[in-house]
Amino acid sequence: MILGMGPAELIIIVVIILIIFGPKNLPKLGKSLGKTVKNIREGMDGVNEGGEPTSKDVTDTVEEEAATETDATPTEAPADAVVFCAKCGAKNAADAEFCSKCGARLAHES
Repeated sequence: MILGMGPAELIIIVVIILIIFGPKNLPKLGKSLGKTVKNIREGMDGVNEGGEPTSKDVTDTVEEEAATETDATPTEAPADAVVFCAKCGAKNAADAEFCSKCGARLAHES
């Protein structure tokens, strides 16, 4: 018995899976399931026995976040490259068609 199910229940589940996914898609399903299990095992290996990430993992994460923050610093657009929404007053890029805050169509001066 697997998970409290007998052979008859397991056969019914396999037949239902075959009907839902079809025999052509089962190899793809098995491959993706195998990758998922592999990723979970690798993730479990990355954590020490106490359940805390190792110092190397923490250092790598901090370095990645620092690199992301320096790359993602917003730059102010020139004053002529912005359009304000008439409905909510939010600042939007000059080439935007719709407001990024409320979704209203922006009126562009020609």
